[in-house]
Amino acid sequence: MTLISRVSHLTKNKFSDSNYDHPKIFIVGSPNVGKSVIFNSLTGSYVIVSNYPGTTVEVSRGTARIGDIQYEVIDTPGMYSLASISEEESVARKILLKENPDILLNVVDSKNLQKMLALTLQLIEANLRIILILNMYDEAEKAGLKIDSKFLEDKLGIRVIKTVAVTGQGMDKLREEISSSVKPKNNVTESLRVQYGEPLEFFVKTLEELISKNYGLSKRSIALLLLQRDAEIHELIQESEPENYTKLCEVIEKAEVRYSYPLNYVIALRRRQAGAKIANSVIISSKLAKPSLSDKISNAMINPITGFPILFFVLYFGIYQFVGVLGAQLIVEFLEEEIFGKIVNPLATSLVVNIIPFKILQELFIGDYGIITLGIRYAVSIILPIVTLFFFVFAFLEDTGYLPRLALLMDRVFKKIGLSGRAVIPMTLGFGCDTMATIVTRTLETNKERIIATMLLALAIPCSAQLGVIFAILSGNPIAILIWATTIILVFLIIGFLTSKVVTGEPPSFFIELPPIRIPKLKNVLVKTYTRMEWYFIEVFPIFILASVVIWIGQILGVFDLAVMLLSYPVQWIGLPAEASVAFLFGFFRRDYGAAGLFDLHSSGLLSGNSMLVATVTLTLFLPCIAQLFINIKERGIKTAIAMALFIFPFAFLVGFLLNNLLNLAGILI
Repeated sequence: MTLISRVSHLTKNKFSDSNYDHPKIFIVGSPNVGKSVIFNSLTGSYVIVSNYPGTTVEVSRGTARIGDIQYEVIDTPGMYSLASISEEESVARKILLKENPDILLNVVDSKNLQKMLALTLQLIEANLRIILILNMYDEAEKAGLKIDSKFLEDKLGIRVIKTVAVTGQGMDKLREEISSSVKPKNNVTESLRVQYGEPLEFFVKTLEELISKNYGLSKRSIALLLLQRDAEIHELIQESEPENYTKLCEVIEKAEVRYSYPLNYVIALRRRQAGAKIANSVIISSKLAKPSLSDKISNAMINPITGFPILFFVLYFGIYQFVGVLGAQLIVEFLEEEIFGKIVNPLATSLVVNIIPFKILQELFIGDYGIITLGIRYAVSIILPIVTLFFFVFAFLEDTGYLPRLALLMDRVFKKIGLSGRAVIPMTLGFGCDTMATIVTRTLETNKERIIATMLLALAIPCSAQLGVIFAILSGNPIAILIWATTIILVFLIIGFLTSKVVTGEPPSFFIELPPIRIPKLKNVLVKTYTRMEWYFIEVFPIFILASVVIWIGQILGVFDLAVMLLSYPVQWIGLPAEASVAFLFGFFRRDYGAAGLFDLHSSGLLSGNSMLVATVTLTLFLPCIAQLFINIKERGIKTAIAMALFIFPFAFLVGFLLNNLLNLAGILI
């Protein structure tokens, strides 16, 4: 029997109800195929990003006017199959099941059509109205491939559009096709159905007949998910039609006995074979293109021999020179000395003294811990320039396509500590903001990975402002920077390895689609930088002001002085002056706040040499800030978050103590 056959179905008129004003367009596809670019092109700036109900996965929703119709557009999380493995895939399928899409835009990477048609076939099998988008078509042509889209339309029974979303090519045609597709149709259309061979087809048909309710997808699609032992679908059927569930399970068990391999493997293999057969019939290989410069660069990025030197190049010029030297030294120094030192602080002091008669109230705004002279100064002159430059670098690297290649490069190393290469994304983002990065750990597939990543972010990943200040403090002393980096990397690897042994769960698996290497568009990079900075500054600015208020109240009540006194004991135990305890207390409000405190101590000459190195290492490993602690509680639960904090606090000082003593024993003077 052939792998594929034709099946006719009636296309429903979903717009006959006059109360239905906003048809829904869903964008689905694997990660890194350009879904978000197409979403942004259709919706513009009218976008809402929020967690899908009952999950931690963010879903983007927007509106688009195409022709005379207003649409709701939903950018679903990346998925490789309707049989969900990750939380993202589960959410994408829940959206399909519950929200009844009117048009489905299935986005695929044109040059990887063979692999990606397996999902397309599942969506067709689910009896959804689909427009297939062959995105990044320019990259396919560069690879020497041409796709006969008309022939592909005939094969699949759906419309096919070629696009290059980043340049806008094909987007007008896509809008025309959406307008055409949304018009009421009552004609019979033909679509493709994968044939799984006997006896599996018999069991699929039997299950279809037993399923009595409508679940948003076709009964055939639900039957196949049941055969694949999809836990959520089994739970859904058991709740919806318990009277049939026992019979369904009996059929599934009979089917499993007939095959020597798991049914999910058998079904997935048939789909891949069907997808490959279709792709091979519609792909026209023109003259085989020689490897382009971008191909050579891509290969160099994922080859360990060349990949790690490229990584060090990116870290040195992108993080150290651009963020550390330009941001944390030159720009911060200018803002600190010229703007705040000579203009803002003197003016604020003069105004506050003249307006407010009471010294205790004056200290709320000016002085060592005032809202203006400390909170706003830290936020604007120290933190803002450093974080802005980091997000610019991150957006630039993101748009080049480097980050997925970095994930592939680091996968083997990360597997040793219980993570997959996919964890590179939240880890890298942690160098911008650990709070934001902790939220991004939702994209990791297993709970074990999410716990390990959260632990390492809380312990050993300095945020951009903290990193920039550390580089500024240790600049001019490469030995100090080398010892600091070596210590943090060793802690990262050792604690990651030990955590992977303590936390139970399945070992991580990893596969990723590589987007093309591109020269980023400055406008896109600037927009991403601005968007992230807006989010970051809205979050951080009030916290800096709140921290000044809390410190002021704490001083009045004596609580702040008590906390500083208690912290002075472990601080002096690791060889630092008691005054450094203030910086560590600041670090609990925000890591970058504490780093800025170290910057002040360094500038005043209280910290230098070995004590400066020990202080930067200990503060890097110190407790997560309040914002990150709250996010840890939200993401991992209060018990796990508190357990992490209770481990990190003494561990940071233990490492500082050991480092201080090792430096003294070795006679090393920084």
